[in-house]
Amino acid sequence: MPNTLTTTDALAEFCARAAHVPYVTVDTEFLRERTYFAQLCLVQLALPGTDDTDAVLVDPLAEGLSLEPLYELFRNKNVVKVFHAARQDLEIFHVEGDLVPAPLFDTQVAAMVCGFGDQVGYETLVRRIAKASLDKSSRFTDWSRRPLSDAQKTYALADVTHLRQIYEYLSAELERTGRTHWLEEELAQLTNADNYVVEPDSAWRRLKLRSNSPRMLAIARELAAFRERYAQARNVPRNRVLKDDALVEIASTKPKNVADLGKSRLLLRDARKGAIAEGLIDAVAKGLAVPNSDLPKPAQGKDRSNLNPALADLLRVLLKAKAEAANVAPKLIASSSDLDDIASGHTDGVWSTGWRHEVFGADAVRLLNGEVALSAKGQKVCIVDV
Repeated sequence: MPNTLTTTDALAEFCARAAHVPYVTVDTEFLRERTYFAQLCLVQLALPGTDDTDAVLVDPLAEGLSLEPLYELFRNKNVVKVFHAARQDLEIFHVEGDLVPAPLFDTQVAAMVCGFGDQVGYETLVRRIAKASLDKSSRFTDWSRRPLSDAQKTYALADVTHLRQIYEYLSAELERTGRTHWLEEELAQLTNADNYVVEPDSAWRRLKLRSNSPRMLAIARELAAFRERYAQARNVPRNRVLKDDALVEIASTKPKNVADLGKSRLLLRDARKGAIAEGLIDAVAKGLAVPNSDLPKPAQGKDRSNLNPALADLLRVLLKAKAEAANVAPKLIASSSDLDDIASGHTDGVWSTGWRHEVFGADAVRLLNGEVALSAKGQKVCIVDV
């Protein structure tokens, strides 16, 4: 059975060994259905090689165990920390340890760069690279309950043992194809610590509002900020405080007191009284009191009044051809919206810098400027200088 570390000393001993290897694979199991912040329930770690004695489970719920030795390993610049689809794991470690592990290698992102498609799953990579299969029977178990079953432990450990082979394959493939810098560009955003800090005053930007009225936006901004602070302070999911549709309804109806608030059809029972109700009324009042000069402005899309539909169609053909040649999914390079922006004369966007510019952006601008044309040769689309 997998070795489970339940003491700080045992974890420190393992991390001391890990400090002398080129990489360590990492995964977590957590719960977040009942809390605002994810509850870390298990950490899986594996060192290079095929010996499963070099793979362990760390129980963060064990009494007296400190994760500081692990965080020290995460700060070690000489050891690559390998994750698959790391975003939620990084958020947890940023909240728990106030850090983002570095240097980082995300096999989902690397697989995208290596032509495995968009957001390829771990199970797919295990099957295609490690030539193995996963037992998924423990995927949806309660990881906070103790003791963990043998099946849970075996399932959890597989998330880091196969990851070793996947990492080594993808790392070599990036080196072979000269695309290591592609991965570095993609990971720069993922490892930005600012991504894992939720600012209550900016929470309203995630809402889908029915109106672009600046006054309604101001009220929605205050309501969303109150909800975020309340949820964070009590560590409860934001939708347990106030659901999005109820927030939008309140921003529209602008209740002035608890009696008015009670007329809402969408409010949860706990939001109709007490601290939540008072907070919502106060937030509405704050939104109504914002001076006209300080009202938030609706997000403005790019002007497409000059959109050339024929050029947009040509850009789609170009993108498809360039994506096939590079063996990456077209939507990873540019979205349909991006193409319409380009056809409207906007020459900035994700496609305009870095590897996306190498693969597609430079030729897109040349097409826009009439410097190249497209021709067909059999099943292949060719770029022809004009």
